[in-house]
Amino acid sequence: MASLTEIVRNRFNTERINWITIVFWAIGIISIVLIAWGSFNSITSGRLTGAQWRDLIVFGLAQGGVYSLIALGYTMVYGVLGFINFAHGEVFMSGAMVGFFAADALNSAGLWNNQPLLSLLIVLMVSMITSTFVAVLLERVAYRRLRNAPRLIPLITSIGASFFLQYTFRGLFGAGINSYPRMAALEGFINIFGLRILRSQALVIVAAVVMLIGLYLFVERTKAGKTLRAVAEDKEIAALMGINVDRAIVLTFAVGGAMAGAGALLYSLVFRQVYFFTGFFPGIKAFTSAVLGGIGNIVGAMTGGLTLGILETLGPSLVLAGFDIPAFTQLKDVVAFLALVLVLILRPTGILGERLSEERG
Repeated sequence: MASLTEIVRNRFNTERINWITIVFWAIGIISIVLIAWGSFNSITSGRLTGAQWRDLIVFGLAQGGVYSLIALGYTMVYGVLGFINFAHGEVFMSGAMVGFFAADALNSAGLWNNQPLLSLLIVLMVSMITSTFVAVLLERVAYRRLRNAPRLIPLITSIGASFFLQYTFRGLFGAGINSYPRMAALEGFINIFGLRILRSQALVIVAAVVMLIGLYLFVERTKAGKTLRAVAEDKEIAALMGINVDRAIVLTFAVGGAMAGAGALLYSLVFRQVYFFTGFFPGIKAFTSAVLGGIGNIVGAMTGGLTLGILETLGPSLVLAGFDIPAFTQLKDVVAFLALVLVLILRPTGILGERLSEERG
């Protein structure tokens, strides 16, 4: 029989967990009430027209699509190796930076506006190849020897690799801001089902959706994708079944890097300006998207990215404006991270996350 001390300790732990749960749920309920109240005030005030609300949603979808593409690298590496690759933001940045030089060369040659589709495909390939190369190089040089090390060690290594890549690109290309050339074909609006959408945003949304669907089909339907899922489930058993684990891990980094490179071009088409620090904030937002959707879950990363993009653009005008907060548009980052905290309070595993067993947690 358990001793009296053990019984008291177990009861205390149970009561403490229950009180923590109650406090968290109370915070969640209060937050939901405040969000509903602010949204009601904002909508009924008539501050924004229906067209302006629509524009915010469209921009949020475009931005969220970019976050989703970057978040895939975080969630795939975590699913296979169980650690967060904080250098992935710089993998994204490398594609954006090298892609700028490709776009600038095409613009100087007169192809950027005369052959827009060909130019975009060329820059897309350059960005994806660059980011893929940097991601695979990181795996080979920085992470491969640390696979069996405690998780804190590769985490710290990834932070060091992030700074290394940032200042390597600063040393090679300077600290100045580079602006992608304007493309006439992406200027103006396009009508889709009666909605006027910026052509650049429409391209970003369509391209992001196509790539996300393509990656999902690759992981779920192809032999290589099944290999990645097997290694993510259990590397040792996968190796016993004849799977080359090293090759699967390299493929994981390569696919994540390619998606980051695609996201780099789409990001550049919307925001146009890139420099050596470009990957930091999108990287943090993409990591937030992965956690929001459920880290280690590919569909969760996609969902989290789109959700975060909409919350960032819609949240300040929908919620904060309802409380008459000055300069509410400057608080989009606050809204994004508060949304993350709220989701993790109510559902710690994320929107589509699954509870991991104690052995894998």
